[in-house]
Amino acid sequence: MSALKVYGIPQSRAARVLWMVEECGVAYELVSTHYSKEAKTDAYRALNPNGRVPTIDDGGVIVWESMAINLYLAKKYGGELAPKNIAEEAHANQWSFWVMTEVEKAALGALMARAAKDEAQSAKALDDLRAPLGVLNGQLAKSEYLLGSRFTVADLNVASVLNWVTAARVNLGEWPKVEAWLTKCQGRAAAQKVRAMR
Repeated sequence: MSALKVYGIPQSRAARVLWMVEECGVAYELVSTHYSKEAKTDAYRALNPNGRVPTIDDGGVIVWESMAINLYLAKKYGGELAPKNIAEEAHANQWSFWVMTEVEKAALGALMARAAKDEAQSAKALDDLRAPLGVLNGQLAKSEYLLGSRFTVADLNVASVLNWVTAARVNLGEWPKVEAWLTKCQGRAAAQKVRAMR
């Protein structure tokens, strides 16, 4: 049995963490925890008092919040995915926080609007995404990946949120650098493996 346990399901934000552990090649156990069922139990809240997924238990180290988990996993197991110095660490943190504050709400809005076939809400979500996608496109015009020439936890964290934009079938043609980069990230073997779990 693996010392690393991931609580969640692939159809949730836990997909980000599953992608990360697959990239790292570390053995893990997926403890199926549905965000509206098991996550609300007292037993689970003893691990994560918020009653949300994902959470990890890495040999007794409990971490929740998907971005914090991935930054931890990168530092411990990530190899090439991990920041190599304090500047890269700062930028990995920057992009991880940025995607949560600037992109996630609108990306989720786009996904939910598509499911509801709500054209007005889809248009609003696209408007909300336009500025941050412009920022990301500008960065990717300067380098192949967010921290330079290699795929890192920064790319994984940002791409994992933008997966919702893809699922919502948002046309990224206005942001060609984002579109090409996201296609590359989503094509990675670890990302494909997690997608097949859904």
